[in-house]
Amino acid sequence: MKKHQKTLIRVTLGLFVLSFIGGGQLNAASLDDVLGVRSSTTVDGAKSQAKIDGVTEQTRDLLQQYKTVMKVVDGLRVYNAQQRRLIKNQEDELGELAKSITNVTVIQRSIGPLIERMIENLDTFISLDIPFLLSEREERLAFLKDTLDRADVSVAEKFSQVLQAYQVENTYGTTIEAYADTIELDGVKRQVDMLKWGRVALVFQTPDGEVTGVWDNNSREWVTLDDSYRRGVRDGLRIARKTQTADLVLLPVRAPGE
Repeated sequence: MKKHQKTLIRVTLGLFVLSFIGGGQLNAASLDDVLGVRSSTTVDGAKSQAKIDGVTEQTRDLLQQYKTVMKVVDGLRVYNAQQRRLIKNQEDELGELAKSITNVTVIQRSIGPLIERMIENLDTFISLDIPFLLSEREERLAFLKDTLDRADVSVAEKFSQVLQAYQVENTYGTTIEAYADTIELDGVKRQVDMLKWGRVALVFQTPDGEVTGVWDNNSREWVTLDDSYRRGVRDGLRIARKTQTADLVLLPVRAPGE
């Protein structure tokens, strides 16, 4: 009986040990499973975080690029506005230039006949004026007439030349000049010293001082003067040549209305 009880106790003890060993192996397997799940979760989480970080960095880069592009867009917007204003001003200037070109064409059509009339009037004036420096003035007039029909000279240049001729003629009225000339006196050509005193008087004197005379513009001829004017004309010639200081001189001058 005791032997049978001992055998039963041994069997029970063996079963307990086997049960304990089996339970321990089961718990160990469960722990490994839990740890494996946690490890897998951690790895997945790290991967997800890496993806999030990558997306965040891409988003930041895209935002920076957007800001840069917007700055460029703002600059282009201002630049385009400036260009529109510039183009508008240029279009206005082109319109004004077109009007000016039209006006210039009209002026050119009118200025040609004006230049021709000015030359004709200058010719008439010289022919009616006292005949001082006649060769020089006639050469200038012939040059203007020749230039008038030249196609290689612009209208502006022609007009400028005519104005210069008028200015020279105007200057003659305020200058005193002495020069040698040949005149016809009593049907005979004589070499004389000519004195132009503005446009007030045009007198002459022979080199020997024997004959003194004046141009009479009413009769359009040379008139011999008496000896009372000989000294005045001589001094006038010297003053014009700057060989004598300026002084009062006696010259034949026709009174107004005479």
